[in-house]
Amino acid sequence: MTNALDTVKEKYELVVGLEVHVQLSTASKIFSTDSAGFGAGPNENVSPVSLGLPGTLPKLNKKVVEYAIKMGLATNCGINTHTHFDRKHYFYADLPKGFQTTQDSEPICKSGYIDIQTANQTKSRIRIYRIHMEDDAGKSMHDQDEHDSLIDLNRAGVPLIEIVSEPDIRSAAEAAAYLNEIRKLVKYLDICDGNMEEGSIRCDANISIRLKGAIEYGNRCEVKNLNSIRNLQRAIDHEFVRQVGIIEAGGHVEQNTLNFDAETGSTSPLRKKEMANDYRYFPEPDLQPLVLSEEYINEIAASIPELPAEKISRYTSEFGLSEYDASLISAEKETAEYFDALASHTAHYKSAANWMNGPVRSHLNEQGKTITDLSIKPYDLAGLIALIEAGKLNYSVAAQKVFPEMIAKPCVSAEAAAIELEVLIDTADDELSSIIEEVLGSYPDKVKEYQNGKKGVLGLFMGDIMKKSKGKINPQEASKLVVEKLEHKS
Repeated sequence: MTNALDTVKEKYELVVGLEVHVQLSTASKIFSTDSAGFGAGPNENVSPVSLGLPGTLPKLNKKVVEYAIKMGLATNCGINTHTHFDRKHYFYADLPKGFQTTQDSEPICKSGYIDIQTANQTKSRIRIYRIHMEDDAGKSMHDQDEHDSLIDLNRAGVPLIEIVSEPDIRSAAEAAAYLNEIRKLVKYLDICDGNMEEGSIRCDANISIRLKGAIEYGNRCEVKNLNSIRNLQRAIDHEFVRQVGIIEAGGHVEQNTLNFDAETGSTSPLRKKEMANDYRYFPEPDLQPLVLSEEYINEIAASIPELPAEKISRYTSEFGLSEYDASLISAEKETAEYFDALASHTAHYKSAANWMNGPVRSHLNEQGKTITDLSIKPYDLAGLIALIEAGKLNYSVAAQKVFPEMIAKPCVSAEAAAIELEVLIDTADDELSSIIEEVLGSYPDKVKEYQNGKKGVLGLFMGDIMKKSKGKINPQEASKLVVEKLEHKS
């Protein structure tokens, strides 16, 4: 049954475009002075403007424009120097004005792209159709009261940018990589905290299918308000199978707006998909057109920090890191900042990357913490790396004993911790030689096996030698000495 389904699915191509809503980290809302902060009590962050009361007038928040331009430049968009706002009319109980103030015909950013790489290292370029500014609606809550739905308008008027891709995405994995790249960019730019659980980033997916090789797109269904990368992938996979089943049965995919149920992993219709003319767009009469100078745009461009793709390029070209290691380090802004500080204290860049992606990452994952919680400063971690590179400390001992000791005692240097633990390599040559002779003497049969060509038993000898020396030896030097002794044993 599964094989038959897979065969049918192979006939079709998935086509996905994403609309990503990014809540901007401004102190106040887009058209009023109300706080845009998260976590206030219901309807605390409101005013006559955000409540949509008659006679109130909006005033544009300049920071919103700056943040939108930053995202446009970071995604290779052209910046529209002459733009304006529009009214988009629709009815929701939590939309107090009866319309959304957005941008229709003249968005602030257009025609960009984002390069992505999926987990299996497949690279793609996803084109961006537009980025526009708009205000958010409030929030309806249906589980707070037994009889009534409640409305919280704290979110009404919070600034958003909507990033609309072209229908270039061909798999759930590509959609995940694209959304993750947007999340990285907004955090690097410091325009959004990237917290999908709190609704800082929300995603709508326009999903359709067509026969492979076909030019025309099929009817699309829009799955609304996906609040995690995992749910985005699940919704896309479910819709692909559902739409293939409809077409194969001779049916027709209705162009609907859908809800995704995270518990069942399925979609269900919310309403018939609206078309542009349903919204009765017209220019916002209470806001003047927005005219941007090239000088202003250039000032914003100059303030943009080094972004993930640029960091990966620098880490691979200047530091000699693999693209995989560079990608891991640059995935989070704070991790990249820590690594840059670490690299300023050591020239052993590959070792530094190994520590970042190895013991450091493992510790943080186990503790459920981030790099900003790490008690070891970059300078002290560089000191630990220096001891290993100088042959004064065994890597395994450093990772298993010294590193945890430095975490527990943040003010203690790597060398002080190693001395306190008595793990610095200081075994005299004659003592090491004696340990090796003792270990080889306890395995006469294994010595013969080695001399007969079974070189794998070297690991057995080295394991015992490391135990007897309590890790206070240089493994490379010890291994050379073991081989020399084995070669000369009769």
